[in-house]
Order: sequence, then structure tokens, then C-alpha cells
Amino acid sequence: MFKTVLFPIDMSSEAQQAAPKVAELVKTHQSRLVLLSVVEAGTAENPQTAGQSSPEAVAQLLGKAKDLFASQGIEAEVIEREGQPAFVICDVADDLNADLIAMGCRGVGLIEDIQNESVTMRVINLSPCPVLIIP
Repeated sequence: MFKTVLFPIDMSSEAQQAAPKVAELVKTHQSRLVLLSVVEAGTAENPQTAGQSSPEAVAQLLGKAKDLFASQGIEAEVIEREGQPAFVICDVADDLNADLIAMGCRGVGLIEDIQNESVTMRVINLSPCPVLIIP
């Protein structure tokens, strides 16, 4: 059913908590798994997030995630991109012809200012394929 699953990851605990469910889904459907890390453009100006999105940190994150899935017998491809996360996630899903985007959710409420819309909500609204949100 899901030939290609895109799993956008970052350094959040939500992404780490979603990984076991993604592994279960990929095994069940014998899917191709693609891990995506998006480095937000302009994070160098924001010292709070710059350390989390340095090329070294992203490479380490993707390597750890790939190893985690490999330990469960799942081969994962990795992609690193720069840009606005929601748009990049949807663009990559479209480029890959993904059947599913599986992602963690930071638990932001559904009633929020449109200007503060979460990445998750934007992906849901813009995605070219179904989106599975793992709480």
C-alpha cells in the first residue's frame, strides 16, 4: 500500500518517539524508507537553533537515524535539504512520488494564529500525499 514512506526528522523528541511506529509501518508494508532533514535557511542568525542545524549536526542526526533503522533490518535512504521545512517536505514528497509522509507532532494545538502555524499543519495542508501524524 505504501511503496515509499518519507520520514522528516529533526532533533526533537517527537521525531525520536515516532521512529518505532515508522519502522513498524515500513516493515508491515515492505516500504522504501526515505529520511529527510531540513536545515532552515537563516538559522545562522538565530544562535538558539544554529547548533541544531549545522551541517555536522544534521549529518550526525541522519547517520544515527539510518543506523537505528538498519539495526531493525530496514534500509533507509537519506536526504538533506535547506529551506522552509513544510515546503521542502512537500516538495521532496512530490519529487519522490511518496505514498505517505510520516512525522512526529510537537503537540501544538489546532487553534492557533495563522502566522504561527506549525510545520505539521502546513504539511497537512500542502502535502501531495497522505500524512500520518504520530503523537
